[in-house]
Amino acid sequence: MMLPLLQESVTTGVELQQYVFLSAILFSIGVYGVLARRNAVLILMSVELMLNAVSINMVAFAVYTAPSLFVGIIFAIFIITIAAAEVGLALGIVLRVFRNRGTANVDEIDSLKW
Repeated sequence: MMLPLLQESVTTGVELQQYVFLSAILFSIGVYGVLARRNAVLILMSVELMLNAVSINMVAFAVYTAPSLFVGIIFAIFIITIAAAEVGLALGIVLRVFRNRGTANVDEIDSLKW
């Protein structure tokens, strides 16, 4: 006896609009953090928040449009890798500037001369 194929899609109880809304809120908080903060470390954290919002969008759209393909998830892994490299490089620059200038305030750093 063969079982009939079920044509139902797998639902997690969370709609695509909810993921997009969450991503938009996180991205907006990140943009506000970049524009309003003066500390370089907090600006870096805000950029990371924006990159995470983009990763959520990539994975959500990938799962809801083509669950058998892993295109969005692969892009999200690349985004996470680039974010990790960005943090490593940027924190090195911030630490160097802090040692030479004594501040991590981006308003007080107006030239690239050491």
